[in-house]
Formats: sequence, structure tokens, C-alpha cells
Amino acid sequence: MTTQSSPTGRLSRLLPLAILLASANLYAESPISTSLTGAAEVPAVTTAASGQVNISIQPNRAVSGSIQISGMVPTVAHIHEGPVGKNGPPIITLTKKSDKLFTVPADAKLSEAQHTSYLAGNLYINVHSAAYPNGEIRAQLPGKPMRIAY
Repeated sequence: MTTQSSPTGRLSRLLPLAILLASANLYAESPISTSLTGAAEVPAVTTAASGQVNISIQPNRAVSGSIQISGMVPTVAHIHEGPVGKNGPPIITLTKKSDKLFTVPADAKLSEAQHTSYLAGNLYINVHSAAYPNGEIRAQLPGKPMRIAY
């Protein structure tokens, strides 16, 4: 029996492929799914409104996704740069499709500095209304751990 046909030989040939596939998966971004609430606003808002975020931020900094809203009549929605408990400037204005749906514009992309803020957990989404022009519901986007390239 040669090394190439032995179980150990086959394993040694497949191991580099398994490592390659596993490391490629480290760079695939999963969609972010989180809830928008008035309690997360700064200052907190008492509201029956809520929302669900489904956003993806790719390693090339491209942003895609949508938010579903209920219990309010929204005027505008943004992705902002700011940590938990702080307000910050809007960096991406979402496209209003209806009073229940906003989408990320097709060409949306974070700058390198904004992507660094995202990785640190310093981006959030909020939805504004006539009753709460500074924001009625909000969700912080969770940061991602820094990756080590092999």
C-alpha cells in the first residue's frame, strides 16, 4: 500500500483543501438580524413601534438589506455612525419602499473608517417619524471580532 492510497495519505492531501474552505468561510458575512425599539433610542422613547433589521456588510464594505417596521408612520431611516448610548451622524439614507419597508440603496458602501466603526460596534440604524424627528426606534449593529488572515 502506498502513502497516496492509505487513509493517512488521502487525509494529508485533503487537509489543505479543508483549511482553504474553512478560511474562506471566515470572510463570508452573515446577515445581521436585530430588533429596532424605542428603548434603544437616545434618549429612550416610549412607543409601540418596532422593527426588524436584516442587513449584510461584506468584507469589501458593500452594504445591503432591509428593515421592516410596524406600529408607526416613518418619515426616514438611516444607518448612523455612533456607539451605544450616543447619537451620531447619518452615513447611509435608506430608501423608503412603504410605511413598513426601507431598503439599503443598491450602491451603498462604507468608507474604510466607517467599516472600522462597524467592526467596533459603532454603527446603528434608526427610523424617524413626525412625532419623533430625531428617531423613534433604533438598533445598534453588533460589531464583528477582528479576523486574522492565515
